[in-house]
Amino acid sequence: MALLDSNQQPVDDALFKKAVQTDSAEKVVRPSLSYWHSAWVRLRENKLAMFGLATMVALGVMAVIGPWITPHSVTAGDLTKVNMPPSSEHWFGTDELGRDMFARTWYGARISLFVGLAAAAIDCLIGIVYGGISGYKGGRVDSTMMRIVEILYGLPYLLVVILLMVIMGPGLLTIIIALTVTGWVGMARIVRGQVLSLKQNEYVLASKVFGGSTSHIIRKSLLPNTMGPIIIQMTLTIPSAIFAEAFLSFLGLGIQAPFASWGSLANNGLSSILTGHWWRLFFPAFFISLTMFAFNVFGDGLQDALDPKTRRR
Repeated sequence: MALLDSNQQPVDDALFKKAVQTDSAEKVVRPSLSYWHSAWVRLRENKLAMFGLATMVALGVMAVIGPWITPHSVTAGDLTKVNMPPSSEHWFGTDELGRDMFARTWYGARISLFVGLAAAAIDCLIGIVYGGISGYKGGRVDSTMMRIVEILYGLPYLLVVILLMVIMGPGLLTIIIALTVTGWVGMARIVRGQVLSLKQNEYVLASKVFGGSTSHIIRKSLLPNTMGPIIIQMTLTIPSAIFAEAFLSFLGLGIQAPFASWGSLANNGLSSILTGHWWRLFFPAFFISLTMFAFNVFGDGLQDALDPKTRRR
C-alpha cells in the first residue's frame, strides 16, 4: 500500500524505506561527544550546579573590584559615623570604628578566597605527587608512604595550627601552611586508589615495555585518567579551606587588624548582635554561607557530570 505525504500525495514505498535507511545511517556515523564535552553538557543541565558556578564567578569578580567600587577606605575609619546601618552612603553599614563594611567585606573576600584557592592548589600538588608515586610503586614503598599518611591524618588539626601560630606568629602565610600540613592526605588517598586501579591496564603496561620512566607514566598515562576525581576533590577542598580560615580568624588566630577576612569580621560583629547592629555579623556570615553553598552544589553537580555511570551520550 502506498503512503501519503503531507499534501496527501502517494509516496513510493521504496523511496520511503531509502529515506529511513539514510536517516539511520546519519545517526550511526554522527560523531559522539567526547568525555569532557559530554560532562559539560550534563553539567549545564544541572541548574543548581550552574547557579553555584555563577555565584562563584560573581564572588570572585566582586572580591577583585568590590573594594574599588566604594570611595571609602578599607582601614581608615570615621568616628563620627560609628555603627551606621546600611544606607546609600555605606551600603553594608559601618563598624565600631566607622569603617565601611562594604569595602571591608569584599577585602575579606579576597583573603578568604585566596587562602582557599592557595591551600587547595598546594594540597592538590602534594597529594597528586605523593599519591601517584605511592600507588604506582606499590609494595613496601606504598605501605611505608601510607603509614606516614595515617600518622598525619591522626594528628589533631587544631593542635597543629596553634603550634604553628606560636612558632610563626599569626598571619596569612601561617594559615596557608597550617591548612596544608595535613590537608593533602585526602587528595593523596584518592589519587593512590585511582592509580592502583589503573596501573594494570594495557596502555600502562605497554608504556613500561617501551621503557617509559615512572614520572612519564604517571604524568602521561595515569594522571590524565584520574582528573575527574581530582577536580571533584578540589571543589570540595576549597570550601573546607575557606571555612577553616574563617574559623581560625573567628578565634583570633588569623588575619590581624586593621585588615580583615570574613572570619575576623564575623568575630568582630558577634558582640554587636546584642546592641542591635545586626549588619556587622550578617554580611560576613551570609557570604561565608553563600560561598560554602556555591562550592558544594557545584562540586556535587560536577561529580554527577563526571560519573561514567550517568553518562548517556
